[in-house]
Amino acid sequence: MLNIKIGIVTVSDRASAGIYEDLSGKAIIDTLNQYLISEWEKFYEIIPDEREHVEKTIIDLVDNKQCCLVITTGGTGPAKRDITPEATEAVCDRMMPGFGELMRAESLKYVPTAILSRQTAGLRNSSLILNLPGKPKSIRECLDAVFPAIPYCIDLMEGPFMECNQEVIKPFRPKSK
Repeated sequence: MLNIKIGIVTVSDRASAGIYEDLSGKAIIDTLNQYLISEWEKFYEIIPDEREHVEKTIIDLVDNKQCCLVITTGGTGPAKRDITPEATEAVCDRMMPGFGELMRAESLKYVPTAILSRQTAGLRNSSLILNLPGKPKSIRECLDAVFPAIPYCIDLMEGPFMECNQEVIKPFRPKSK
């Protein structure tokens, strides 16, 4: 039985309606497959930009499916329908603002509009919820920046041990005494 369960949620009215293919969620899955040596089980959802739907999906992935990590993509901009950060905050016990700060700082190296992004992260029970932007290129840039902290964050919450491909991503873990 796989004990690393990861939820991937694309928040997009058009992708959920089948108007276009979801490249963002697939980019997250591809990136995680490159990062992780450990086997992991994915729970992949494509949902519309509706706050209640986003909240229910995150709650289900954490509380029922026991995902230690939930990564969302989309809904983090300034448009009226961009509600992913608010939905995330509503279902989290504590927020982890450093993730959003680092992602914006990294994205600013590429585009001046990174300041318009409202990515964030938070904790629900023993799970980390991370909001990423909606563009596949930005997803990889942001994950490359923040993922080194994610396995240790999961460790601190007594979650499953994530073994990473050190040639692709180097997670930080303090040296044992």
